[in-house]
Amino acid sequence: MKRTHLPLNALRVFDAAARHLSFTRAADELAVTPAAVGQQIRALEDVLGVVLFRRTPKGLELTDEASAGLEALRTGFLHFEDAVRAMQAGQSSHVYTIAAPREFFAAWLAPRLALFRQTNAEVRYNLVSDEDADFTEANLDLAVRWAEGPGELEGVAMGEASLIHVGAVESNNGCWIAWPGDPAPEGPKSEEGGCDTPLLNVGDAGQALAAAAAGMGRARVPALLARSWHEGGRIAALGESEASRHGYWLVAPAPQWRQKKVKALVAFLTT
Repeated sequence: MKRTHLPLNALRVFDAAARHLSFTRAADELAVTPAAVGQQIRALEDVLGVVLFRRTPKGLELTDEASAGLEALRTGFLHFEDAVRAMQAGQSSHVYTIAAPREFFAAWLAPRLALFRQTNAEVRYNLVSDEDADFTEANLDLAVRWAEGPGELEGVAMGEASLIHVGAVESNNGCWIAWPGDPAPEGPKSEEGGCDTPLLNVGDAGQALAAAAAGMGRARVPALLARSWHEGGRIAALGESEASRHGYWLVAPAPQWRQKKVKALVAFLTT
């Protein structure tokens, strides 16, 4: 019989019934009814074309056909258990593979990963700079993405989705700095020597932030990204933050999201 056709659930019921020599006790172990056990056994007998149990005045007995396959079946279940333990061991690993935008890692994520490791000394990180990397191909546990939401993945927002206008500390004037997340900013006209058409285009929000801090113009960047720069006196905020459709999202497919190690890191990063 092909592997894809194996009646695994019925074989599990057969194993329990064979150990107890009782459909009732097997049903208690499996949390089903004795009738359900009987149905599974009859279905398995139909598939195999053999009788597995006979009733005697003393109770159930295994037939010779059932006894012939029982040891190999139990060995198989032991291999299944070993496989499950091996997969769980991988799940409890303390190595995290994370994809995140470079600017977000530098300004926000890196210091928090360092704090997490202070109380989890066994933790190791593998960082992938491509935030859109495929989870399976890159063997990712988590990804941080600048998006409108988690999409088809499980996810949680990293703070409020908002943007803030920033500029150099010593000069709040200058032309707009454009980046893919904000290609053509709109706002109040700049003063002396300023301009409203982006004359500098950069690759990401981190480069826009650095260019603004260097006095190359004004930018509208994620507030979460600019916060540490502003608190450190490296950048000036040019007004209040404004709501944004996009924000930073911490995401993963459901199997990764349910892992114990991933839950621990997500809880830390979102507290």
